[in-house]
Amino acid sequence: MDRFSFLNAAHTAFFGDLYEQYLQNPDSVEPSWRSFLQGFDFGLSSAGNEQTVEKIVYAAANEDVSAISDKLQKEFNVLKLIDAYRTRGHLFTRTNPVRERRTYSPTLALENYGLSNADLDTVFDAAKAIKIAPCPLREIIGHLDNIYCKSIGVEYMYIRNPEVIQWIQDKIGYNDNQPKFDTEQKKHILTKLNEAVSFENFLHTKYVGQKRFSLEGCESVIPGLDALIEAAAEKGVEQFVMGMAHRGRLNVLANIFGKPTQDIFSEFDGKDYDDDALFDGDVKYHLGLTSDRQTKSGKSININLAPNPSHLETVGAVIEGIARAKQDRYYPNDNKKVLPIALHGDAAVAGQGIVYEIVQMAQLDGYKTGGTIHVVINNQVGFTTNYLDARSSTYCTDVAKVTLSPVLHVNADDTEAVVHAMLFALDYRMTFGSDVFIDVLGYRKYGHNEGDEPRFTQPKLYKIIAKHKNPRDIYAEQLIAAGLIDSSFVKGLEEQYKAVLEENLEASRKKDLTIITPFMQNEWEGFKQANQAEMLEVVDTTYNRESLRQVAEVITDLPADKKFISKISKLFSDRKNMIANDKLDWAMGELLAYATLNTEGFDVRISGQDVERGTFSHRHAVVKVEDSEEEVMPLHQLGDAAKGKFRIYNSLLSEYGVVGFDYGYALASPKTLTIWEAQFGDFSNGAQIMIDQYISAAEDKWNNQNGLVMLLPHGYEGQGAEHSSARMERYLQMCANENMYVADCTTPANFYHLLRRQMKTSFRKPLIVFTPKSLLRHPSVVSSLDELANGRFQEVIDDPNADKSKIKSLVFCTGKFYYDLVAEREALGRDDVALVRIEQLFPLATEQLKEIIASYPNADDYVWAQEEPKNMGAYSFMLMHFNWIKLRLASLKAYSAPAAGSYARSKKRHAAAIAMVFDKNLFS
Repeated sequence: MDRFSFLNAAHTAFFGDLYEQYLQNPDSVEPSWRSFLQGFDFGLSSAGNEQTVEKIVYAAANEDVSAISDKLQKEFNVLKLIDAYRTRGHLFTRTNPVRERRTYSPTLALENYGLSNADLDTVFDAAKAIKIAPCPLREIIGHLDNIYCKSIGVEYMYIRNPEVIQWIQDKIGYNDNQPKFDTEQKKHILTKLNEAVSFENFLHTKYVGQKRFSLEGCESVIPGLDALIEAAAEKGVEQFVMGMAHRGRLNVLANIFGKPTQDIFSEFDGKDYDDDALFDGDVKYHLGLTSDRQTKSGKSININLAPNPSHLETVGAVIEGIARAKQDRYYPNDNKKVLPIALHGDAAVAGQGIVYEIVQMAQLDGYKTGGTIHVVINNQVGFTTNYLDARSSTYCTDVAKVTLSPVLHVNADDTEAVVHAMLFALDYRMTFGSDVFIDVLGYRKYGHNEGDEPRFTQPKLYKIIAKHKNPRDIYAEQLIAAGLIDSSFVKGLEEQYKAVLEENLEASRKKDLTIITPFMQNEWEGFKQANQAEMLEVVDTTYNRESLRQVAEVITDLPADKKFISKISKLFSDRKNMIANDKLDWAMGELLAYATLNTEGFDVRISGQDVERGTFSHRHAVVKVEDSEEEVMPLHQLGDAAKGKFRIYNSLLSEYGVVGFDYGYALASPKTLTIWEAQFGDFSNGAQIMIDQYISAAEDKWNNQNGLVMLLPHGYEGQGAEHSSARMERYLQMCANENMYVADCTTPANFYHLLRRQMKTSFRKPLIVFTPKSLLRHPSVVSSLDELANGRFQEVIDDPNADKSKIKSLVFCTGKFYYDLVAEREALGRDDVALVRIEQLFPLATEQLKEIIASYPNADDYVWAQEEPKNMGAYSFMLMHFNWIKLRLASLKAYSAPAAGSYARSKKRHAAAIAMVFDKNLFS
């Protein structure tokens, strides 16, 4: 059978068109045709271009096989072999230090590509494809093996940009992807490796059985990170933001961040903190640190390791937010000066969904950080679960392919290869502003923690590990064999480092207390921590009335030279009328809060699903020109009057990742009003880990303030279980001491002052706001300019219409339910019922409440009224914190779901709860 018969199946013009396409973009051509056409290039060059493409195609199509010689066919086969190494070589690397690799087929054997041992000494022009001169196949394979199948395996051929692929091929082709360090560099690498190994050995002997989540088996990460930081400083990076879980954290703190080991030893000794401390602290392998490091060349670089909880990977979102905040604040025109580095565990990076959410943020306008270097400390086991049970993907890093990020798989025992991979990753990030992954494949010397027995679940593996040399000893033997050092050099390094540790251990045991340095305190200069009493102090949030009116006029203008859809034009016209009529709705109150803060020098950042328009079409902070969809932001029209920046971004469909990102942003930018808004309030339950572990507890655990605002739409309007309740009860259950604010406002003015108060205090607390839906357009929910300009935030609002002498029932409620009760009171004509709004649920203004109660001399019926079921809402919280009077409950009975799915049923239940307020004989 004619082996070129496939050429007869297509018209000559097809080949010509395909070749033109190949010349423009080789990767746009199907791989087998691409290999074929690469052969044309070789054929043309070897023939001196005497034949045209058309002649070659014509000859091939007419079975003139002499035009395509056996030699050319072999050239094609060599090209296929090169392509196989590029696409599949990573499957055949020597990257696993303690296990045999799984087998994959087809292999890279010559016979799989139409070649044989007889071809090994044949010279092939195809060598040009790997940027070397024509040479025997034996040499070509040697180069390919060095580049793709030694201690570093590279995945990149799925990348769709030919320029990026070419850059990677050039980069790894240089020196055959083999490290090349001089003697002094090698000695420095050994020094850092010794620190990593000796630190773990020291802790293992001094604190036997204590958890430390050691780095043993992957110590080469330490010289890798050290080289990365040094090289990044030379490339203009000025700040690092790093996040990692437990594995190796103490080692990184000591040997990369320079945390005093005295402090680490005090933490191991379990000493208490200063009695005046407003925090309870956390375990030693959760703590973060900020330090300034001086590089060998004299450059100063700020490095930050974020604290994290035991919920692995959550910190990845936080560090991206921190990095973006630093970029926005310090380097708005050069995001490469702040470098985020995320250290992962292999089981976590594959198993935790937040990793995917973070990766999907990488190129989005509101969340991109100019590329993150992801380093996986790959122990090949998660707790006790083998990797074959921990993922379906081939690699733990396969999530990298979502953003077409290259991945380097590296043998952790080959320290120079780890350093080499780190430097490649740095160059890639700085060149393309994109993510890159390094999978450092090692092992875990002990169990999940140092008190665990790994042989329970991996007896064979741990027999191998028990006999395996550590990376320092492996590397030292290499340097000794090369004649660069002698054994005394290594012994000297070890003795010197351990002597310092011994000295610091002795010094630490003379101290009575543990000192916890708050993370990133350089960003928080001028802020203090506040107790609950200080949180309840009145804050001046006034703003000159005439200036406020002028700001309102500016942000309600639409450019006259642009055409908007009629609904938008009417909406902004209505806003103009609100100013004229002195009746501002919720959206105007909110937007004026942002605008006035901008004029006072504060930045505002808002993100979340559909926040630009607002889920309920109330905000319209961004409007689109009808014909072009050009974006117009009315708040940007303040011009020079705005000393701060207003930024708002529709987010990806993520809660967990985006809340983590915005928490990190607020952590690094206390002078920015940072807001995350849920599409519906209970959608925040997708971010529950961030709420539990960071928002409610970080100040207590890590001494970190944070001013993140969460806007959670809440209210029972018959929209079903998932669109009614923001799960108020869950937030209130987390409230204690001075950890956060929780509010449920009923007027635009109070919301305006609440947002302004968030920035005008000398401290920061997270703020949870249950925001309305139906009240956004309720005719009674309006405020005057004077209320905004000269008012203040009211924690409690007494009934403005009550004749206090007539009141028998004093009803306390919050949020939208107030307006439902007002309507019912008017319908019943009752003047013996007063309605008191609790606008701030935590901290509860108990003294104000006591004064209000005392002002109703004839009240004998005290009611807590809520639209949520009895087991939800604020009722249980009020029983704990409002316990000096007996409260009668008016609410729905207890249910498992927040609301009924049937509108008719919801309406009936809602009416029953309202009826209980006005009839004390009814019970839930």
